[in-house]
Amino acid sequence: MTVLAMPADCQKGRDPTSRPSEDDGGGQSPYLARMGAPVLAYENLGLIQGTGWLFRRLDLFVGERDRLALIGRNGAGKTTLLKCLAGLIDPDEGRRTIKPGLKVVLLEQDPPIARFETLRDFALSGTDAPAAHAVEAIATQIGLDLDRPATTASGGERRRAAIARALGQEPQVLLLDEPTNHLDLAGIEWLEDWLSRFAGAFIVISHDRTFLKRLTRSSLWLDRGTLRRAEIGYGGFDAWTEKVYEEEARAAEKLDAKLKLELHWLQRGVTARRRRNQGRLAKLHEMRAARAAMLGPAGAAKLALENDQVKTKMVIEAEKVSKSFGDRTIIKDFSLRIQRGDRIGLVGANGTGKSTLLKLLTGEIEPDEGKVTRARTLTGVMIDQQRRLLDPDKKVRDILADGGDWIEVRGQKKHVQGYLKEFLFDPGVVDTKIGALSGGERSRLLLAREFARRSNLLVLDEPTNDLDLETLDLLQEVIADYDGTVLIVSHDRDFLDRTVTITLGLDGSGRVDIVAGGYEDWERKRRPNETKASAKGTAAADTAPPPRPRTKLSYKDQRDYDLLPQRIEALEAEIARDENILSDPDLYRRDPERFAQLTAAIDKARAERDAAEERWLELAEMAESLAG
Repeated sequence: MTVLAMPADCQKGRDPTSRPSEDDGGGQSPYLARMGAPVLAYENLGLIQGTGWLFRRLDLFVGERDRLALIGRNGAGKTTLLKCLAGLIDPDEGRRTIKPGLKVVLLEQDPPIARFETLRDFALSGTDAPAAHAVEAIATQIGLDLDRPATTASGGERRRAAIARALGQEPQVLLLDEPTNHLDLAGIEWLEDWLSRFAGAFIVISHDRTFLKRLTRSSLWLDRGTLRRAEIGYGGFDAWTEKVYEEEARAAEKLDAKLKLELHWLQRGVTARRRRNQGRLAKLHEMRAARAAMLGPAGAAKLALENDQVKTKMVIEAEKVSKSFGDRTIIKDFSLRIQRGDRIGLVGANGTGKSTLLKLLTGEIEPDEGKVTRARTLTGVMIDQQRRLLDPDKKVRDILADGGDWIEVRGQKKHVQGYLKEFLFDPGVVDTKIGALSGGERSRLLLAREFARRSNLLVLDEPTNDLDLETLDLLQEVIADYDGTVLIVSHDRDFLDRTVTITLGLDGSGRVDIVAGGYEDWERKRRPNETKASAKGTAAADTAPPPRPRTKLSYKDQRDYDLLPQRIEALEAEIARDENILSDPDLYRRDPERFAQLTAAIDKARAERDAAEERWLELAEMAESLAG
């Protein structure tokens, strides 16, 4: 965490607002004309990393009330860029200008807290230490014990200490690197409220879509060494980037077939994945509706169905389970039957019993009362927030394929380079040492390794920490395609809404709410008064004309709606088959004609698949609308 006041001799120089803009052909940029002189700026920023430029010729201007989302893939240089802005890293090119007396504070993702005796010692350390009363006031608001030993503090407690230190310094520009990591829902909501009232400017890197949508008004996109800015909050980010990718795709049509193939995973893969995830969301809502019909009244735990089909699908069954530690009851009278294919989300503040419930369900601990029955064939894979460290001297292929060229992915043999592409890696990274990867890239590599293992139960404990937004899209896709059952502990509200079929909400009293749906569904249950008031207001304002009579899909539309999913699956299989052949690194040299034929076939199949997906999504929306 660093507080910076720029020396006077570093503040001299040309006003950055006079820099010609590529957007308007040489005049002052429209943004700077509206904003006026920035309080913090970098011009022509460039930094060499390894043997090449991490980024170059970046221009960045921060106004006194900016709310900026900094978005980019793991390894793109987002954290490094924040450190350049804070003055912690000297770039190889560029000039930093800052308003005299401006206080810039960086909230690091992993500050060195463990070397201090207590959290208080950390929060009040250094020449830039905040006032003790300011730190104590914030600590009280966020429920932090500053006298907690630093070495035994949890990830959430360390994150709160870092926040208390940063905010206690009364910054005017705040640089936030994954501020919600390890925070529970109460902590995230408190930080959202504080930032919404913050009088200064902030730039935030975060994987939490809900957090970004609620707070940001402008977006910075760091992509392949280029920085783009749009005066839209994160809510409009996807539409903006899809437009950019479409323009690049049109420009790329002039490139040779091999280069177009290499660009696919980087460009088209993003927009296509988003469209596929829309289709998966529609299927998720269908699964939630089916699960809601099987559950009793909200919060009840008994299944309404008691047939053989339900029993054969049963993976874990909890019957009147209770667990206490000392005088405190953590779980009380909990019952639930979890079926094959369920995606279960566990939510609640830190200390409410999420980890205890997870351990009860997986058999790590036994209940005090009641019983938990598990299918005899249950084979689980656990991916937790304390991810095992990887040997920095090992190569990527060593982690995935024990140094070889092939990896077995849940019983199917795949070339390691092709499998890396599925997890958004450039295949060329296969011989890169782990020490050269960013923290997010290491997390993504671990996910790739764990998802390759045979299992029918996947347990994810805070899986979204350190992942970029595109990797989160990929993780949602992998979970949706997973054949088994998934248990997820997460504070990422948007991730839960896009992933789970049932939410188990804990409030610390021992009660577990069982809700068919995601985080938002649980929130509506927790705040019934708000829901009733909203419903009452809607009824009072319902003066619109009566709806048109309902109709059915036409014969052709209904036929397309029924048959397109099969066609999409067939196209996906064709694409996977041909991509597997193309993953042979020697194919282009050995048989360039065959390479070109396969490339053309893949492009054609992708275009047909994308069109089929678009058509099916339109029909799904139409069918839902006609159903009322």
